Amino acid sequence: MAIQKKTTDVDYSMQEKILALYDLQKIDSRIDEINKVKGELPLEVQDLEDELAGLKTRVANIDTEIEELNTLTKQRKREVDQARIMIANYKEQQNNVRNNREFDAINKEVEYQELEIELAEKRLKEYAAGIKAKKALRDETGERMQERESDLAAKRAELESIEAETAPQVARYTAQAEQAKSKIDDRLLAAYDRIRRNVRNGLAVVTVKRDACGGCFNRIPPQRQADIRMGKKIIVCEYCGRILVADPEEEGAE
Repeated sequence: MAIQKKTTDVDYSMQEKILALYDLQKIDSRIDEINKVKGELPLEVQDLEDELAGLKTRVANIDTEIEELNTLTKQRKREVDQARIMIANYKEQQNNVRNNREFDAINKEVEYQELEIELAEKRLKEYAAGIKAKKALRDETGERMQERESDLAAKRAELESIEAETAPQVARYTAQAEQAKSKIDDRLLAAYDRIRRNVRNGLAVVTVKRDACGGCFNRIPPQRQADIRMGKKIIVCEYCGRILVADPEEEGAE
């Protein structure tokens, strides 16, 4: 099976490289048109995935907070039980006191434990309210997650349908693009990719039409047009930075 040689193996002329760049641009533009059919679907899918990840993290955090409140609730209940046991012990001791001083001291301990119980029960009410609020928030977040999961499933199905439908075309164009790239050296490819990223419509290579740049429509001087037609070197538009090439169809018609 014949294997397409890379630029390092074949000495392509600059004109051949420029034509290959032009072909690559046409192929990439066709792929761009196919991707336009997807519209905002890829971004919408990504946004939904990110939102779902955030919601799952929120639910996990809420569950952690509820568990912490449950732990504090158990701790406070133990403290209440211990305080009641101590109160019972103190009251039993009051039956055996020898004087008022001992009675008053034990009575103060009883009052202190009763205050501890009152404070603990206040905290228990706060924890119960907190748990109730957090469970409500978790349920609300869970409902929102279900809605987003449903939206995501629908968007994914739509995107996958489009991708399945266009996959043969994309595969064919990708193979053609690789063939064109094999004639272009890495430096030119890097420049081409950089320009494509920086221009809004993805056109890194444009033809000269009606004496103007096909990208920004600024006028190209006659001498510069002559240099472009010769194809001896890469020439870029001094206004928009796109690579300029002579229109092969116009060249063939002359």
